[in-house]
Amino acid sequence: MFLFLFGSYNLILIAAAVIPAIVLLVKVYRSDRLDQEPPRLILQLVLMGILATFTAMVGEWIGNRLLNAVNNSALAEVLLYFVVVAGCEEGSKYFFLRRRTWYEEAFNCQYDAVVYAVAVALGFALWENISYVFQYGFSTAIVRAITAVPGHACFGVFMGAWYGSAKRADNYGYPEKSKLYRILAVLIPMLLHGAYDYIATRSAGGFTWLFVIFVAAMFYVSFKLVHKLSDQDRYIV
Repeated sequence: MFLFLFGSYNLILIAAAVIPAIVLLVKVYRSDRLDQEPPRLILQLVLMGILATFTAMVGEWIGNRLLNAVNNSALAEVLLYFVVVAGCEEGSKYFFLRRRTWYEEAFNCQYDAVVYAVAVALGFALWENISYVFQYGFSTAIVRAITAVPGHACFGVFMGAWYGSAKRADNYGYPEKSKLYRILAVLIPMLLHGAYDYIATRSAGGFTWLFVIFVAAMFYVSFKLVHKLSDQDRYIV
């Protein structure tokens, strides 16, 4: 019955869209050395990442309408990628991340924030990937498996790194420092996301090498950051 409803080819497309996100999430989850998070909580965060795609779409629709008033096309393009798209997507992820986890009892270690942020980010990427794959086919799944999906994971790593610092500062009685870290938890992923999208559009004009270098550098730094934060994890309660 299941195969009849979806078809074997559609099941392959779904698997191609979903598997990269699952593999990355498992990697980050298993790097949690001190006190691994409840699977129920991780599932909830993935679902919230999916929900964040819809709030981001609304924000992007509004932002695109506002950009129509910008006469400078170069400025409009920068605002589109760095403010509208990156701001709406990373802002939506952060909104659901903080709403669900800030007062979570299981949030007792700094690295937990990385697991939470990556779960939300990959929930977002998972749903986004499914829609792209059904629209453009299997070849798109292959490209996004090595670019967009890990890209969202990287944004999540940086968000989680600052979010964990914010939670630690708050628990230790430094509210102003916590506020600064929360701002950086959104701002840094926004800048990376905006740069990713902006450079990707330039690659169509012969700058593919620049995109490859940027993506490789971001992946490398994120990978090292996960290991560093995991190795230096500490209880914060």
